[in-house]
Amino acid sequence: MARQTFKQIAPFLVLAVISVASLFIPSYVPKAGVEYNSADTAWIIVATALVFLMTPGLAFFYGGMVHRKNVLSTMMKSVVAAGVVSVLWVVVGFSLCFGDTIGGVIGNPTTFLFFKNVFSGAPVLQGGTPMTIPLLLFSLFQLMFAIITPGLVVGAVAERIRFTSYILFICLFSLLVYAPLAHWSWHPQGFLYKMGVLDFAGGTVVHISAGCAALAGALVLKRRKVHMEHREVPPANIPYVLIGTGLLWFGWFGFNAGSALGANMLSVSAFAATNTAAGAAGLSWMFFDAIRGKKPSVLGFCIGAVVGLVAITPGAGFVAIPQSIFIGFVAALISNIAVHLKQKTVLDDTLDVFPCHGIGGMVGMLLTGIFATKTVNAAGNDGWFYGNFDFFFIQCKALLIVVAYSFTASFLIFKFINFILPLRVSEAEEEAGLDESQHNEKYTQGTLIVTATNGMVYEKEAEIESL
Repeated sequence: MARQTFKQIAPFLVLAVISVASLFIPSYVPKAGVEYNSADTAWIIVATALVFLMTPGLAFFYGGMVHRKNVLSTMMKSVVAAGVVSVLWVVVGFSLCFGDTIGGVIGNPTTFLFFKNVFSGAPVLQGGTPMTIPLLLFSLFQLMFAIITPGLVVGAVAERIRFTSYILFICLFSLLVYAPLAHWSWHPQGFLYKMGVLDFAGGTVVHISAGCAALAGALVLKRRKVHMEHREVPPANIPYVLIGTGLLWFGWFGFNAGSALGANMLSVSAFAATNTAAGAAGLSWMFFDAIRGKKPSVLGFCIGAVVGLVAITPGAGFVAIPQSIFIGFVAALISNIAVHLKQKTVLDDTLDVFPCHGIGGMVGMLLTGIFATKTVNAAGNDGWFYGNFDFFFIQCKALLIVVAYSFTASFLIFKFINFILPLRVSEAEEEAGLDESQHNEKYTQGTLIVTATNGMVYEKEAEIESL
């Protein structure tokens, strides 16, 4: 057996320490006499499961678009976040997001350390209104958002980032980027929340932060060899993209409608707005491609639909259903143009995460500032379209703050990781493919295998053509 370095055994040691420490955490008993709404609880349990489904959906969505030799490594990076973030969340992540506020910037890490006081059923978040669901369920629902966010970044750094370095990125991004943004935006004492910023289900916390991190990662990792040589990378499996889109669209109903935190009319309205925006965006992307001389494609509709889902996320519970058509239409149009412009630059964002998730989230955040209305959600605000320019200006300020922080912090995280670990695989590993070089596995679904008359088995395209 090859001798292992400390860097190789460090992840196992960290997990071992956490596991042993958990043995000394006392068990907590639910508070007696605390009652919750059964319908609300049942719906949020379902919504939590739906949001989790988005993570394997994202794996299929991304995995189908990369080169065949990088399918498994790309899918693995999306799914492994479920393991890393789940442990971090119980230990300290939930506390940093929703613990007692420290200056409106971050939660006290000891508030819910190792889920202390979470299972006890505390029904009120600090400074907030009483909850109709258990705090434990709320924490699990929020966990699913924290899991998928670093997974979104995978698409920008695919086909060249080292797996162990990406694991460290998940940890640092979750603690230093996601947690502060979640506290600012969703904690009742968070400074963006107190400014009056509206982000119903994660336009800033999830999509803008991931999009900006994707841009930072692409800049630090630099270009792939195939990108520099202008070689076209054929998608490995377009049906995977279609399956991933379906799972994402389905799971997004839990993502947005579940953010109402109850089985109520607001949840139904958010559900309808989500579906409508996705449909309009998918059509917008596909029809705009046709105007530019392209044929309607599966990839085009799927990417457009996801952009629509991204754009409606911040305003799903604040905008009316008719306006969601416009939001989906405009967001897909802007992201499509952004992808086209990006292709003329040297930026190697492998799967266009920044133009789709980053810019899509920004467009959604601004359009929430325009189309939000109190007739949909009395706890929200009226936007510029309804005569309230001040609220639109608040959304603009929040957008600038989140973009600046997310990009800067993520850029520094990538630089730090590159300083202590090799961030990028070697040229030989990149050429061989990350499935083989990072995981010693090989994607064979859809590979043509031919058995010749001499009994030999061929699977390489060049060998088959020579028969």
